[in-house]
Amino acid sequence: MREAARLAQEGAAEGTLVTADEQTAGRGRFGRQWSSEAGVGLYFSLVLRPPVAPAASAAVTLACGLGVARGVGDAAGVVCDIRWPNDVMLNEKKLAGILVEMTADADRLRYVIVGVGINVNQQSVPPELADIATSLRIETGCDYLRDSLLEAVLRRMNDYYRMFVERGAQPVVEAFTRASSYAKGKRVVVEGAGRRLQGVTAGLDRTGQLLLRTDDGNIEPILAGSVRPMVTD
Repeated sequence: MREAARLAQEGAAEGTLVTADEQTAGRGRFGRQWSSEAGVGLYFSLVLRPPVAPAASAAVTLACGLGVARGVGDAAGVVCDIRWPNDVMLNEKKLAGILVEMTADADRLRYVIVGVGINVNQQSVPPELADIATSLRIETGCDYLRDSLLEAVLRRMNDYYRMFVERGAQPVVEAFTRASSYAKGKRVVVEGAGRRLQGVTAGLDRTGQLLLRTDDGNIEPILAGSVRPMVTD
């Protein structure tokens, strides 16, 4: 992502792609580490320049999650879930992480860097992650050509990104709601911005923010945060 941001700052065109065989300092949302084993995963960053104001950019994140989920599904014949805003899940474990970083002026986005890490041919994940993370190889027993997977994912990311640019946030929000079990009716815990909320997801607003019906009956818009399913005994 640092290299993609450097290129974007120097004027690199929309669609510029930076790939890595391994990451030694992979990172996810909220500064979390992303395990990036050499030779088995798919790690790339993409430069986008959506012609929208910063306030309208939330749907870009949703579009990226949709693209990765659908692209993986096309290439591997699986059905992925999406945990808001863009964690790609398979069999209730995290398969792919997406980090979206934006650079903006007051009234317009200058560029967006989309960093994607997909667990592809890993035969195992670190023990401390075994309950929450997985790979295509673990779930299907098959090995995959990473170049073919990359092509499928980029194709689908382009589809949803063009949908956003040409038609606005609404069709992306609607597509995300259909694709994600987390968008509506899921009992979850949300942590972030110094607070912890629990309740049932109540859909997305028109910009793509998650709505949470808390246990006291209020509807809270979630601007950012870590969303996890509520675990009951």
